[in-house]
Amino acid sequence: MRPVTYPRQADSRTWPPRRRVLVGLLGTLCFGVAWAEAPVDATGNSGSIAFYYGDQPPISDLSRFELAVVEPDTGFEPLQAKDGITRWIAYVSVGEVHQSRSYYHALPKSWIVGRNPDWQSDIIDQTAPGWPEFFVEHVIAPLWQRGYTGFFLDTLDSYQLVVKDDTERERNQNGLIDVIKAIHSRFPDAALILNRGFELLPAIHQLVDAVAFESLFKGWNETRGEYTDVPAADRHWLVDQTRRVKQLYSLPVIAIDYCAPANTQCARETVQRICGLGLVPYVADGRLQTVGFSAWPALCSP
Repeated sequence: MRPVTYPRQADSRTWPPRRRVLVGLLGTLCFGVAWAEAPVDATGNSGSIAFYYGDQPPISDLSRFELAVVEPDTGFEPLQAKDGITRWIAYVSVGEVHQSRSYYHALPKSWIVGRNPDWQSDIIDQTAPGWPEFFVEHVIAPLWQRGYTGFFLDTLDSYQLVVKDDTERERNQNGLIDVIKAIHSRFPDAALILNRGFELLPAIHQLVDAVAFESLFKGWNETRGEYTDVPAADRHWLVDQTRRVKQLYSLPVIAIDYCAPANTQCARETVQRICGLGLVPYVADGRLQTVGFSAWPALCSP
């Protein structure tokens, strides 16, 4: 899941005991509410998660969620958000880098091993010596200083576009594992949410707080600019993966699906279908440029 506009990069805020807090929040999200319609609780918060990559994030709307994942290059500064309730999570791309990123020109060009034409971004060699340290120092640390208390790690499977055999695949996976370990070592209180990365979990599941994935029922095709129905075979594979994540690692799983902003019926039905599988739902437009929908009690109750 990539933003249309790409990330730049604390008073150090202490994240409450990591796993307990995030599992507690996400584990109860199916008893949350739609941000736009239902009343909020006494804290003004609906108890759910949002992903928003548009310019000028609507802070008042996003503050109705417990967790809000935003694109840092929009210029939003978490330290200026005074509600003290919402946890602000920064989107970061691990496997790819776009030329608009502030750290792009500091990246050794020998670390670039391919190109993703769909997103006009360069694929990074996860096996490059020094890459984990570079990523922590040039990407994560500046965001932490700006007040982000967690990170949504995207493009964890980009290496698949360039590897030629199982040996290269394993080496790149080990490189990604080293990156995640480096983040945790430097910022042990940071919440880490993976976008997929299922194959990495045996090695780092104890370091992450949740796993997300896109397009369980409803997808978005960036190249064609259209909404799609997810094929049954793809959905069944994802459901099998989520069962393993929940059974083996007891991690919350977030399903992010896409419906046209005006199609609230699509959003409601998709939230219901996701919630029926025991997953945390979030449904919004294909580019995450509008605040979407999480869960309604009536839809998520047994």
